[in-house]
Amino acid sequence: MAANAQKDRPQFWSRWRLAAWGSAAGLILLPLFAMQFTDEVKWSPQDFGFAVAMVVGVGAAYEMAVRMTSNRAYRVAVGLALAAASLLIWANAAVGIIGSEDNAVNLWFDAVPALGLVGAALARFRAQAMARAMAATALAQVMVAVAVFVAGFGFTGPVTVFFAAMWLTSAWLFRKAARETMP
Repeated sequence: MAANAQKDRPQFWSRWRLAAWGSAAGLILLPLFAMQFTDEVKWSPQDFGFAVAMVVGVGAAYEMAVRMTSNRAYRVAVGLALAAASLLIWANAAVGIIGSEDNAVNLWFDAVPALGLVGAALARFRAQAMARAMAATALAQVMVAVAVFVAGFGFTGPVTVFFAAMWLTSAWLFRKAARETMP
């Protein structure tokens, strides 16, 4: 009886969660390790703080999504949207999409995941509305790229296609999740 009660109780730290958070810690520690062997990697305490905030923020957001639903399509959609947002912000902060990371035009690209976050909040994280929010985020990604190109700052076609595809795939998965939960 006691063995069954313990088996029925959900484990707070599953193997997958331990692997995910361990990988996150490893990702943050990787530059620290590299700095011991090469001068090519030079991270400041602010860089590490930014990395920790990004990784912990994404991990915590995903943890909340996993606790909200057991729907696999919804979980993958959230993971993909979070990956797109964090990769876009990280790349923009590290090297910049247009020129260097110091180019003010790059702030336009930071507006895309911000729009996705606002859309998700307005959708109240419901799958069907999240699908529309992610589709709008993909459209915003394309619109920023067009505006940057028309303004003469550069061509970001491959980057735009990559991120728009991530947003659209997330939208498709949210739509799939909404259909799966309908009676």
